[in-house]
Amino acid sequence: MQRIEARGAPKAVGPYSHAMIEGDLVFCSGQVPLDPATSELVTGDIAAQTNRILENLAAVLAAAGSGLDRVVKTTVFLTDIGDFAAMNDAYAKRFGDHRPARSTIGVAALPRGARIEIECVATRR
Repeated sequence: MQRIEARGAPKAVGPYSHAMIEGDLVFCSGQVPLDPATSELVTGDIAAQTNRILENLAAVLAAAGSGLDRVVKTTVFLTDIGDFAAMNDAYAKRFGDHRPARSTIGVAALPRGARIEIECVATRR
């Protein structure tokens, strides 16, 4: 296994790696909407927060030799399922015609008081 720490993503807020590579697969840890420059939660609506997370995941995937276009599966965690439609719109715009498998789960709370977290699995092929 190979550990990935990406320069363009916020530092991990706990004892974990940004991602781990095993074979051709990249397993990305969940990202909350942290600004990589300040490590603070971004302000704005759920669309802005979704976009920040996807930017962070793109940086992690690039460091692993992959990209959002090679994501196989995502899991989205929302503290307010009422944010689903706005998150879904931002997510769809960013992924374009690429449609990875996805689960969306309503949760009571997320780290740092975030409203959304996204994790993914991608391929390097």
